[in-house]
Amino acid sequence: MEALQKEFDFYKAHQSELVKEHDGKYLVIKDQAVIGVYGTREEAIQETVKEHALGTFLVQYVQSGESNYTQTFHSRVALNA
Repeated sequence: MEALQKEFDFYKAHQSELVKEHDGKYLVIKDQAVIGVYGTREEAIQETVKEHALGTFLVQYVQSGESNYTQTFHSRVALNA
């Protein structure tokens, strides 16, 4: 997680405003900025890897509170299309 800690810290710092705009969606965060918003984790990864290498971005489910902190998804996941 160390490589993506800044992205996760960005999410935590902006969580309340992100929930207002994107509750229940999956955000792609890279370089401490939201670069995509998707309905599913799989879609977020599949679309983002078209332009960004795996392991360089964070996919985070948007939900209020800390309950989703343990469900942080990293872009090191490989999916079969």
